[in-house]
Amino acid sequence: MSRTRLDGTMDAGLDGASTGLAVKGPKERGSASRGGGVAGDASSRGHSERPRRAGRRNKKHQWWSGSDTARPRGAAVVSDRRKGDIIEGFRVMSELGRGAASVIYLAQEEKTKHIWCLKHVKKQNAKDQRFLDQAENEYKVSQQLAHHGLRSIKKIIKKGSFLKVNELYLVMELVDGISLEQTPPGTFEKALQIFHQVAEALAHMHQRGFVHADMKPNNIVVDDDGTARVIDLGQSCPSGAVKERIQGTPDYIAPEQVHRRPITPATDVYNLGATMYWVLTRHHIPTALAKGDSLVSSLDDEFIEKPKPAIELNPRIHPRLNELIMQCVEVQPGARPESMKFVADRLELIRGLLLAQQRAPLPADDD
Repeated sequence: MSRTRLDGTMDAGLDGASTGLAVKGPKERGSASRGGGVAGDASSRGHSERPRRAGRRNKKHQWWSGSDTARPRGAAVVSDRRKGDIIEGFRVMSELGRGAASVIYLAQEEKTKHIWCLKHVKKQNAKDQRFLDQAENEYKVSQQLAHHGLRSIKKIIKKGSFLKVNELYLVMELVDGISLEQTPPGTFEKALQIFHQVAEALAHMHQRGFVHADMKPNNIVVDDDGTARVIDLGQSCPSGAVKERIQGTPDYIAPEQVHRRPITPATDVYNLGATMYWVLTRHHIPTALAKGDSLVSSLDDEFIEKPKPAIELNPRIHPRLNELIMQCVEVQPGARPESMKFVADRLELIRGLLLAQQRAPLPADDD
């Protein structure tokens, strides 16, 4: 059995090696927000929760090892814990990454010997209060969810006075994998399998009354077996919420996020559509956030440039997949697919079509 790679070549067997995409575009831009908001607390170099080993780079998974942990430019040092240090009953094994006001450690619980991700968020100044709020929100939302495609959070540990918290720790499930932004899938079948898992996880959130609101390749972690997990619930909110400031990632943000309209499941549909578009074409869709030398910070709906059909940038994309992606990134929420469950079912259908085509016998030679 063979399958088609994203670059049009054939890959023998379902476990064959993957290759890069055919069409190369600009790299994903880091998270940002307008109006003093924050779109996330992850390193701009991409997400990986594989333990770092001193002094070498793992070429297969493309995660950097050693002491070159990424930290956003200008970010303050939250803490400087070393291997073996004990934090609230957890022994530090290594540092996994840094965000604008946080450090994430690989840590072992002293009592149970279980391995966790330990996220430390500390308030350095008044502006950092949003990072504490975001982490606490991530914990609260996670407690309302129960799906294998969503990272779970065991508990939150708050530090400070009774009325004033100045730092906290999130004890999070270790997701052993590499982000979709760092290592995109090499075949359409793999891509569809990942997209379907993500859509199912988001559909669960919607069923529970929440919206992720920051879906992007860097928030999808895939392990060696192809299992995808959605991470970073810091921007999540109840369906229908109107946020005080613009929050999202510029290259994936929906118009309603930019214009501070109600955030609904249709917002996640748009964000996921923009994610699928980038994964399959390596190009970002135009969004409501103005770019370049524009004199305005945002664009009204009627001035948002319509993205080129994904199939024009990568002709190997199945027409039905192209149609679904382009529906997902419609400017008006009402013009997008009716639900994330619909998106998940359609992705599974398209994957089935591709697999059926692979199993079809090749036409016999006339000779």
